[in-house]
Amino acid sequence: MTLLATPDDYGALIEPATVKIERLLPGTIERVWAYLTESDLRRRWLAAGAMTLEVGARFELVWRNDELTDPPGERPAGFGEEHRLQSRILAVDPPRRLVFAWHGEGEVSMTLEPRDDKTLLTVVHRRLPDRPNIVGVSAGWHAHLDLLADILSGRKPDPFWGDLARLRAEYDRRIPV
Repeated sequence: MTLLATPDDYGALIEPATVKIERLLPGTIERVWAYLTESDLRRRWLAAGAMTLEVGARFELVWRNDELTDPPGERPAGFGEEHRLQSRILAVDPPRRLVFAWHGEGEVSMTLEPRDDKTLLTVVHRRLPDRPNIVGVSAGWHAHLDLLADILSGRKPDPFWGDLARLRAEYDRRIPV
């Protein structure tokens, strides 16, 4: 992966239980920050859920992946129409850094850096419990960040579920056993 990653670049396992993925996104740091923190914008590429941007604030992320693209593609077995995650803000420095809890023990950090008329978004997901979670989370972040890049670029995205299935197979091949 290069410093100025493109949406086709894959995340990397940077520690045994830590995945890092980067995207160079069109737009200002403030615009990208809004897509990370405002529920109505975030639900278009990831999950809904109002956030109070204060350390310790609790929030809920609500995924409805069937609503992300039209058509959504065929939902794989094992995925419901909706998924919810209770979380809390661990660190926040608007509009540059957001860190939140993931399933109690995990942690996601999102860092933004301005690059001319673009913004470099770096997502680091820490403390993934095992290889199946590493594969699934890597593919999930990749698919959702590709969708964010499409939205910010004004491109029509491919069906979400097809992208996720393809990426899960690719990450399963790439991540060591």
